[in-house]
Amino acid sequence: MLDKLKKLIAYYEEVLELPHRTEIARELRAEDDMFLLMLYSEMLGIPNPVYYYTLELYPYMIEEFHDWHLRMGMEKSPLSGIRCC
Repeated sequence: MLDKLKKLIAYYEEVLELPHRTEIARELRAEDDMFLLMLYSEMLGIPNPVYYYTLELYPYMIEEFHDWHLRMGMEKSPLSGIRCC
């Protein structure tokens, strides 16, 4: 009984989510872009008050940097310390 209820709830969520998938994906991408801008803002010359705390995230986010700078319209990496192209 509990398994059937979980399946019904999952189906209901899927039906509600279906028409809005592109909007959700666009919003998630915009949030990721803003986060990466905040992460790399100090390197781009924009003051970042939490720069010290974001240093720990660089190794994890370096793989996404290439896709981000291409989405932002920069053909090559704007940062001399990060070579991704």
